[in-house]
Amino acid sequence: MSDDRHPEAGQTPAPRGIVLVTGATGYVGGRLLTALEERGERVRCLARRPEVLRPRVASTTEIVAGDITDPGALTAALEGVHSAFYLVHAMDARGDFARRDREAARRFGAAAKDAGVQRIIYLGGLGRGPGLSEHLASRQETGRVLAESGVATIELRASIIIGSGSLSFEMVRALVERLPVMITPRWVSTRTQPIAIEDVISYLLAALDAPKGVTGVFEIGGSDAVTYGAIMREYARQRGLRRWMIPVPLLTPRLSSLWLRLVTPLHATVGRALIDGVRNETIVGDDRARRVLDVQPLGFAEAIARALRNEDRAFAETRWCDAFGDRPSRATRTYRPRIVDSRVTEVACDPARAFEPIRRLGGETGWYYGNVLWRIRGALDLLVGGPGLRRGRRDPRVLRTGDTLDFWRVEAFEPPHLLRLSAEMRLPGRAWLQFEVEPTAAGARIRQTAIFDPLGLAGLLYWYALYPLHRLIFSGMLRGIAAAAACPVGPTQAVAPE
Repeated sequence: MSDDRHPEAGQTPAPRGIVLVTGATGYVGGRLLTALEERGERVRCLARRPEVLRPRVASTTEIVAGDITDPGALTAALEGVHSAFYLVHAMDARGDFARRDREAARRFGAAAKDAGVQRIIYLGGLGRGPGLSEHLASRQETGRVLAESGVATIELRASIIIGSGSLSFEMVRALVERLPVMITPRWVSTRTQPIAIEDVISYLLAALDAPKGVTGVFEIGGSDAVTYGAIMREYARQRGLRRWMIPVPLLTPRLSSLWLRLVTPLHATVGRALIDGVRNETIVGDDRARRVLDVQPLGFAEAIARALRNEDRAFAETRWCDAFGDRPSRATRTYRPRIVDSRVTEVACDPARAFEPIRRLGGETGWYYGNVLWRIRGALDLLVGGPGLRRGRRDPRVLRTGDTLDFWRVEAFEPPHLLRLSAEMRLPGRAWLQFEVEPTAAGARIRQTAIFDPLGLAGLLYWYALYPLHRLIFSGMLRGIAAAAACPVGPTQAVAPE
């Protein structure tokens, strides 16, 4: 994803050794990986779930299974590496995350030194002075630990990243879309310097290309310093929404995180971590990054506009909806905020066996739970002009991409790991149903994910009115799939999307 405003980001660099990317399944890491592949770099990724990453990477990209806590995996991943991107940190509020991050960085730095790595590039967080949140302080400590390893280190410190799918942008989007009147806590007045995801990638590539001897901390941000409230107002302006903000300075960070939990897609621990950090100003204090790395960043209004324009394309690059299509009649509509319901269960059998019931879904087999309810939904769909369940499926056992399956269409089929269905029934929004099977030490893990892009208020009312029924059906369907595989079953649980 080279940035057309920075031609140098898309040019093929001079030949160098292997470039290692950690965190390649993350938001920034995935986009960086694409940019490196487009430049023709020799790329290697260290991934805990290589089977998830493998379908997303070019055939020339190497994948080493493991993580930064595994000495053997680190040794294999760092062999022959010239430069390494360190894009991992513990974004949760449970346990001693600062200690985990510190130890992981120390282990990675030592292994990189032993392997003869020439440069480490780390993406951390902006903020200075006393009173930093635990997460910001930990991210900056991670940068110091990497620099102390003896490997030349470039630490980029960024504020919130604006781009479709980024954690901060999705929080802003959900708040503005869902709340015509917002009770705003004190942190809404905190100043920040948001940066577009395109500019983050440009800075990371520029750090990779920087001359030998360039090291240290580089503060990066967009061209504007604004408050979080200004970001929300600008988002509302671009969306044509009228929103009112009522300041209530007594709202504590904990109450704010609970408030976010009610109205945004964030789960509680991430919400607390995010709110804990936004109380600190995150403003660029010097222009060394612009001078040395030669990137001219966007302003926050243009960053928001680009995120909105590229929303569907950017979402298509993530695991949930890669290669999703849309009917031309819907292509100009705006769907937000996205809702994801993800559930997992573990079974004591191999992935191929666990996947067998999934490949037989629909048609005469049915949906493994609540088939009467599915038939009622199909009948209602026929009444309003949809396809209902009458299409069935082409073959009871064989699926291929593009097949119709009742009122769904197969968008991705990668046995024995992935089946993704796009809804073609009539509903106020867009919907997908995805099944993923991955190996575990004891057998396999089945992940079932329902994804919904509501269209306006009608879409939100549709989802929340039917949520109790959806919850019943989705939970029962996952249990039925596991039972149909004839595998001993572990507990089923709802999970936050990765």
